[in-house]
Amino acid sequence: MINEFNFHELKAAERLPSPSGTALAIVKLVQRDDATMQQVSQLVKIDPALSGRILRFVNSAGFGARRPIANVHDAVIMMGMQAVRNFALSLSLIGNNSTGNCAEFDYAAYWSQSLAMSVAIAAITTRERTVLPEESFTLGLLSDIGRLALATAWSEIYGECLTMAQDEQLIALERERFAIDHNALNLILLDDWGFPQIFLDALKLSLEPETTDTSRVARFASQLAFARQIARYCLADEIYRASLLTDLKTQANLHHLGETAVINFVDEVIEEWHEWGKLIEVNTNIQNSLPKATSAEAIFSGLDLLLVDDDTIMLTRLSKQFTEAGHRVEVCRSGESALQYVIDHKPQMVITDWHMKNMDGLALCKTLRTSGFGKNLYLIMLTASENEDALIEALDAGIDDYLTKPVSLRVLLARIRAGHRIVLLQQALEKESRDIQHYTAELAAANRRLRIMANTDILTKLPNRRYALDRLEQEWATAQRCKRPMSILMLDLDHFKSVNDTFGHDVGDQVLSHTAKLMKEASRTNDIVCRLGGEEFLIIAPNTSGNTALLLAERIRSSIEKNQYKELAQHQPITVSIGVASSMDDKLGWNELMKLSDQALYSVKRSSRNGVQLVTC
Repeated sequence: MINEFNFHELKAAERLPSPSGTALAIVKLVQRDDATMQQVSQLVKIDPALSGRILRFVNSAGFGARRPIANVHDAVIMMGMQAVRNFALSLSLIGNNSTGNCAEFDYAAYWSQSLAMSVAIAAITTRERTVLPEESFTLGLLSDIGRLALATAWSEIYGECLTMAQDEQLIALERERFAIDHNALNLILLDDWGFPQIFLDALKLSLEPETTDTSRVARFASQLAFARQIARYCLADEIYRASLLTDLKTQANLHHLGETAVINFVDEVIEEWHEWGKLIEVNTNIQNSLPKATSAEAIFSGLDLLLVDDDTIMLTRLSKQFTEAGHRVEVCRSGESALQYVIDHKPQMVITDWHMKNMDGLALCKTLRTSGFGKNLYLIMLTASENEDALIEALDAGIDDYLTKPVSLRVLLARIRAGHRIVLLQQALEKESRDIQHYTAELAAANRRLRIMANTDILTKLPNRRYALDRLEQEWATAQRCKRPMSILMLDLDHFKSVNDTFGHDVGDQVLSHTAKLMKEASRTNDIVCRLGGEEFLIIAPNTSGNTALLLAERIRSSIEKNQYKELAQHQPITVSIGVASSMDDKLGWNELMKLSDQALYSVKRSSRNGVQLVTC
């Protein structure tokens, strides 16, 4: 359950539907005060699919252009900058969200109904202008975007909501689980995408009972409500359409459409809907039958049940009743076979008789509760005994509920529904636990990346000064503890300033990267090569005596001199001066050793450069 809805947090985490590609570029462009039609046209032309769909739209009957429009620029001018932006936004959202992770959410039916809504409202506003049809088309397509947003942001939890509730219960369940419902989220998203306030007000009003208000907002809201009914009619099969037709005709009277006219009008919308489906690749051949039952049995259906009883008649009777109630039922005639089934298939609920041969129901419950695979099972015990001691014994064995025979089917179904709530809560907690583990792992990985970034030089990818000093202290402590030698190499590129002055800092950066690579290649596996800053580098050589460190320094110096950066062929060669300090005892600290290597370096710099010098202590 979400305690407080935070839109900006979800948006920052990129868990909400959002545009991409050309659509995103158009959205950002139109937000600028200096954006022009020419610039918008150029962006549209980049995307051939978008160009074709815009041309198709402005030449459609709903748009009502007086002459055929043959080029994108004219189409953009005809539609207007905001309409093009909204149109591109809508198509991008369809392309990015045609499928998703919420198994219970029917993405194909969602987009099919959204397209029907958009075609219907465009046709309605063409007849009675409250807003521009090209703008109402986009609002219709995104008028129920809150459902998609919830399915995208919380796919598993929202899937559970869709399983548990029909439309009339869904709003309350959404508010309980997410601290917001899909209608409120519709308005937040559309507002965030820059839709006009009249659209938001009308969309909100369209979900409320009819009013006597005659304002423009109220008239547009009435049109949206009518379009929503037409969209439902489009997706309905012939039987369901007959049940919708009466309400449809009643709404049509409010929009000056007679009985015959409304049938013709809806037929035209359906034809246009199918045409648009082909154009933007939305399946419009999806039909819904009569609404699902809203009885309590239907609301809480769909459990994986295991029935355990050695009475074949009882198994047959209950199995038939539970299947009709929408559950998936398996049966076992003994405690042993039930135990094996639970191990293999992991049902959500077990309903078992108490008295059976060999392993009875009580022994089965005890075994399940002491095993890892049965700890979270919901267990219901059936027994002919009404003895109080028997009930206590059963509860102590780990059962969740207890019914006496003969069993009332209505009471048992009610107990199953109560158990279903517990099962769903348990699943939600398990998911939350998995999410926490997942987020913890992600956080740990992010922290590792941050530590690496904090200790890495961005340019050369070598450890930076912070890492170098920390590691130097660690290696020094190890050397002192194990009585081993340790050496430090301080390196400085000769005449590097002239490279930056002559070729610029970009080339200078490339020279530094090239030199760092040579240092790394010439060093040994255990040597730690770091960049202190600018053209200064440090190499920590653990367990290395002065003479060995001197050989290492010479190898590095020679490699840099021989392997010049190719862009500097006509320039003074890049060379390096290296100061080496080595210690075998604890007379000095690591910082004093570093100062000695620095002094040796500047001794080389003051003389001929391109050389190495060793100081031992």
